[in-house]
Order: sequence, then structure tokens, then C-alpha cells
Amino acid sequence: MHSYLRAIGFGNLKKESEVDKLMKEVFRDYTEKNSVKKDKTSAFVEYSRDFGNDMGITICGEMDEEGFHQEYYFPYFRGSGITTRENLVIEKQGSRESFAGVCEDARVGVSLIFYLQNAARYKKESILQQLFQQNISTTFSGLSIQGKILLPICKSEEQLISDREASVKRNQMIAKARMGDEEAIESLTLDDIDLYSMISQRIQEEDVFSIVDTFFMPYGMECDQYQILGIINSVSKVVNPYTREIIYQMNLECNEMTFDICINQKDLLGEPEAGRRFKGVIWLQGYINFPED
Repeated sequence: MHSYLRAIGFGNLKKESEVDKLMKEVFRDYTEKNSVKKDKTSAFVEYSRDFGNDMGITICGEMDEEGFHQEYYFPYFRGSGITTRENLVIEKQGSRESFAGVCEDARVGVSLIFYLQNAARYKKESILQQLFQQNISTTFSGLSIQGKILLPICKSEEQLISDREASVKRNQMIAKARMGDEEAIESLTLDDIDLYSMISQRIQEEDVFSIVDTFFMPYGMECDQYQILGIINSVSKVVNPYTREIIYQMNLECNEMTFDICINQKDLLGEPEAGRRFKGVIWLQGYINFPED
């Protein structure tokens, strides 16, 4: 059973038989179907069904002369807007027809690895050899099964402006450092030393979450799971019509990236509001925005 089903409102599923029944409903009453030919007699097919605003379940498998053979399924939450325009590398996960994406984004400081939501479209673009011929963007989203709400850090307008300017300067330095600029590398090293010294002094008298606005860092053994702390831009409460469970969908700003997450009300400690912060663990998903045919 997929542990992140509860993030979209299926927290009461206890048995595999209940999951199998749900998958059959997705197959019978899907809202979207995508397919790509594998050979003359078979195709890779995705059946997706929404269970609320932009969230649902996708089942994937092979369709041949004998019918559909399910290989795997996953819950999804499709975000809004564009998160990044950085170049991507897509890798297949094991023997299944599922894929992980990797991108280098200077705003985060680590390689971002995400689960690809639109695998069938990616395979089709790969076959047509049209992949990444244009500037393709990616929309990130996250599913969470544990999180809490923190109060914001009180900052003046001058401090906010100063932080934005410092962030822009740092991103420019990182870009130069990637190109091999030794002066930029030295400057970044000195900045990190100063930052470490400042934190070491303040942490003796302050809580770490009053020093750190946001963060985005790998979590656990899974490569596409992250622990995040992000500022809530907006929040909406939706109800899964199948289970009547309440889901919070939040738009976050984290390390200057903007993306959406969803979490079951049962798994969230605190009341989310715009301006407050969300801290939790997410399964990062990504949707590649291919140009329309």
C-alpha cells in the first residue's frame, strides 16, 4: 500500500483489498488517459482519476491484446505555476516504467530529485526525439504525511529588501562558480564561514527557527523525499468526495522557489494561514510542461 495515499484523503484504507477496489474504480471511471506505443502489440498506459482539486491517483501498466495489466500506481497532486526552468536529466527507476527527474537549481544548493508525474508524455516525446528542444519548464508539488505550522519571523521592510538583494547576489556568485570563476568560489567560501560564525553565536540564545526563514534539504533514505520549511502564500481546504476527509492545499515559498503541497488535516499540527510557515516532510513530484501539440 502506498504510504502517501493518506495525503490525498485515503487515510482510512487498511487492507490491500480496499486498495484493489479503489484501483478498479480508477480504471473504470478515469478522468484522464495517456498512452504511448511500446511495440506493434502493446502500449504503456496511464489512467488518472481526480479525487478533488488537482489531486488523485494514477495507475500505470501495459495494454496488449489480452487487456490492461497494472504494474503500479501512485497518488499525485498537481501544482500550479512554474517552479523552475533549469535543465533536467530524466532517469528510469528500476525495471518499472517510472521515472525520476534531476535538476540543479542554485536557489536550493542541492540536486533536486523528483518523481515524474507525466511519464507517458515523456516517453512519447523521447520516441519522437523532440525532448528538450525548447525551453521546457517544470512544476513541482509535494505530498506530505507529517507537518506542523510555525509562526513567521518578524522582519522590517528594510530587512526583507536586504535579504532579497543578498540572495540575488549569492545566486549570481553560484552561477559564476559553476563556470569555474575562482574569485566567486573564494567569495562563497568566505560567506559560508561568516554565516557559520553568525549562527554559532546566535544559536546559543535563540531558537534555530527564529534564525532560519526557510530551508529545503534531503530527508531519509529515499532520494525524492525532503524536509522543508516554507512560508505559506495561500491555503485552501478541500474535501475528498470519496472519503470526506479534509485536505489542506498550500502554496509555499521555500528558498525562493514557489510550489504547492497537500496534506491531510489529520497529519497537520496547527492551523495554516497565509504568512505562517509550514515545516514537514514531502514527497517531491514534478510535472514537465511540454508544449501542446
